[in-house]
Amino acid sequence: MVGKNWQAGGKDLIPAQAFVCLVVTAAPVQAAWALSDNFAPPSYLGSIDPNTVWELLIGGIVVCSFLGAVALWIYTALRRFKRTQLRRSAFVSSALNNLSHGVMMTNAQNRVVFCNDRFFEIYGLTRADISKDMTGRDLIELRRKRGQVIVSFAEFVRQAREPEGYVTELPDGRSVITKLFKLPNGGTIGTHEDCTEQRRLSRQLASTKQFLESVLDNVPVCVAAKNIDDGRYIFANRAFERFSRLSRDAIVGKRANEIFRPETTASIEAADQAAVNSPDGQFSSEFEVERGSERRVLSSMRVIARNDKNQPEFLIALFDDITDRRSLSHELESTKKFLELVVDNIPVSLIVERVSDGRYLLANRSAEAILNRRREDATGLTASDIFNPREAKLIIARDEAAIKKRGLLVEEHPISTKDGLRLFLTRRMTVLDEAGDPQYLIKTHEDVTDRRQTESRMAHMAYHDGLTDLPNRAAFLQALSQMIEACEGTGEEFAVLSLDLDGLKEVNDVFGHATGDKVLIEVAHRLLASARGGVVARLSGDEFGLIIDGRQPVAGMLLAEQLAEALTKEFQIDGKSVRAGVTTGISVFPHNGADAASLLANAGAALFRAKAKSRGSISIYEPEMDQQIRDRRVLHQDLSLAIKNGELSLYYQPQAMSRHTVAASEIIGFEALARWLHPVRGFVPPSDFIPLAEESGLIVEMGEWILREACREAASWPLPLQIAVNLSPAQFMHGDVVSLVHSILLETGLSPGRLELEITEGVLIEDFDRGLALLRRLKALGVRISMDDFGSGYSSLSYLQAFPFDKIKIDRAFVINLGRNPQSAAIIRAVIGLGHGLEMSIVAEGVETQEQLGFLADEGCDVVQGYFLGKPLPIGQYAAMVGRNGGNTSEPARKTG
Repeated sequence: MVGKNWQAGGKDLIPAQAFVCLVVTAAPVQAAWALSDNFAPPSYLGSIDPNTVWELLIGGIVVCSFLGAVALWIYTALRRFKRTQLRRSAFVSSALNNLSHGVMMTNAQNRVVFCNDRFFEIYGLTRADISKDMTGRDLIELRRKRGQVIVSFAEFVRQAREPEGYVTELPDGRSVITKLFKLPNGGTIGTHEDCTEQRRLSRQLASTKQFLESVLDNVPVCVAAKNIDDGRYIFANRAFERFSRLSRDAIVGKRANEIFRPETTASIEAADQAAVNSPDGQFSSEFEVERGSERRVLSSMRVIARNDKNQPEFLIALFDDITDRRSLSHELESTKKFLELVVDNIPVSLIVERVSDGRYLLANRSAEAILNRRREDATGLTASDIFNPREAKLIIARDEAAIKKRGLLVEEHPISTKDGLRLFLTRRMTVLDEAGDPQYLIKTHEDVTDRRQTESRMAHMAYHDGLTDLPNRAAFLQALSQMIEACEGTGEEFAVLSLDLDGLKEVNDVFGHATGDKVLIEVAHRLLASARGGVVARLSGDEFGLIIDGRQPVAGMLLAEQLAEALTKEFQIDGKSVRAGVTTGISVFPHNGADAASLLANAGAALFRAKAKSRGSISIYEPEMDQQIRDRRVLHQDLSLAIKNGELSLYYQPQAMSRHTVAASEIIGFEALARWLHPVRGFVPPSDFIPLAEESGLIVEMGEWILREACREAASWPLPLQIAVNLSPAQFMHGDVVSLVHSILLETGLSPGRLELEITEGVLIEDFDRGLALLRRLKALGVRISMDDFGSGYSSLSYLQAFPFDKIKIDRAFVINLGRNPQSAAIIRAVIGLGHGLEMSIVAEGVETQEQLGFLADEGCDVVQGYFLGKPLPIGQYAAMVGRNGGNTSEPARKTG
């Protein structure tokens, strides 16, 4: 600033000096004019006019004065310019000498014209070392002799002119980076910076980065990191590569929709957005992804990383493949900030140990529970500094084993924590350096105490019934095998008892399943008390199994009788008296089987025979029971084929208006009934194959065929008579019965008002709410709903109140007993009155005599059905009744009305 002001002041003096010169020049001229009147020219000038002489003289004086003034001004200006230049040079030199960089300048001839103090200081030179005509090449040769440059002058210049410059390693260990630039005048200027500390930090950063990446690539948790702005992945570790089956290069820089399928991308983007919108910047979720042809379930945690302005910048996704119960991997960002954020959110304890001295270099927050201290306090310590001597010795021994193995070492062991002794699953992975020597030991600790306890409970549950805590079927078979192994070849006997609890269904229907469960628990207690140490198990819902040793079958029969006596006593459940009974089947080792499965199957066969005889009876296995069971199984197989091969057919039984005579009873419709003509057995009674179809589930397929065939047939009748079809409770429990009925009506063209669906109470007993909803949907189609076998159940009145049935069918057992049992007549009167009061029609089935028909007509029954009016026959036998001309009718034609 001083030099600048000085130069500006010098410029202001130049006009003043010019003015002084003009004054000095003008003064002699004025004096000459004053003397001109008294001065005469010399004689040798001849005739020259004196005035002219004076003018020439004065002009010469003026010119000389002017030239002198100009010379004086030029001289003064040059001195001032020189002083300015000197000041500028001093200023520039001072500035350059105070730079932190060394500076060396050469002119167009490559001669050294300037070196600042920092240059001499960096290279240990003095100004005396720089001669007057020294060139840049000479200076490089001087430095080469002192061991400061190892490349040629040309190579030095080439590298120094590169953007990154040339790095010189000085003998004293310092590093200097030189950059060379051209000047407009043809010279050069070189900057020399001591980068020793910078290179040290760079190497340290590179080492840290390599260390952190090694940690991330060897932890068993998958991690993905992406930019929030554009959604592109910026990092992926080896675990993520293994899971996604894509290379890191194929992941980084891509968006989710460029890597995954649309469904998976939608799940990922929804979870990402939820994390961004979360107040705490974290979001956990589970979702499905597709990996090739597989679908994997992932448990995911997303964390938002914010910049210094608290704005979301990165999203880190940590996820665990819980399909295979945690194949954990890690995927981390290369920076330390990213690493700490990711590692702190890994759902396992993570510790990194340096192999050379055993000191802990890194620990996440989860590891604090193991270390019993803050992770910052654990850094730099060893296992001996943290754990008690006994635990430290064990930990060090395991660490050394993992280091020696140079691979993954997995084991479980207890560790003392603030919560007491906990069981941890520890994974140790050795990380090798570039030379192949162990460098780091990465340890993950997962608290599996609760998991192992759960597995223990699950193991117990796998062999025990959850309600009664008795051994289950698997445990019973295992115990049975052990009993056979112990008794085999010894001549000892034991009995296997298969017990079926009687009355449990009624208890569930009347009092509810909660009461039924309490009955089962009490039954288990009584069985254990009566079994005298024998094995007791719950084999299924209401079936129990026992093993009893001793002389057989006496001991088995005696125990069965004692159990029957114990279970016939009333159960007091929540203030209610509940009764139950038991039916028992017995098989004896070794006479009735040599293996567990055979003994249990034969006990079951004996139980089946006992239930066929009467409830509460006891049956011992006999060989012919096998034949019965085999026959039943063969019949089941034949029935399955019969449905597929079209062996089933429909017979139709007429339904008529209730009048005093058959002739007066008008036919209003038919009930479709299934019949089976077996190619070998002939006609199989419905009482044989219908229960078998119910038990096996074939009734669903059979019922669909019956409904479609009956509707198709009825739609072909010239007269619009009704057609009644029975629906099984199984059809309501399996499949969409409403859609089935609707589609069949559309397919066959039958008017919904002509179809009458007959159901039993079982539809509502199994699941009241669901059954009621389905009945309402069926009635919305326009079909009629009839309650079949009314009076033989337990809750009929509540069902009539809950749903407006169109008809009630009185069970044939009451009609058959008319005239023999006065109670039957009273019940029929009551049902007819009840139905009419609820605006429901009454149908009486099983009418076989004129007396029954007359009674029902007198009591106001609406519709009757039975052998007296017509047997179930092929529809061809009733051709005239349905409006068809001709046809072979073995029954008299009824008035159709």
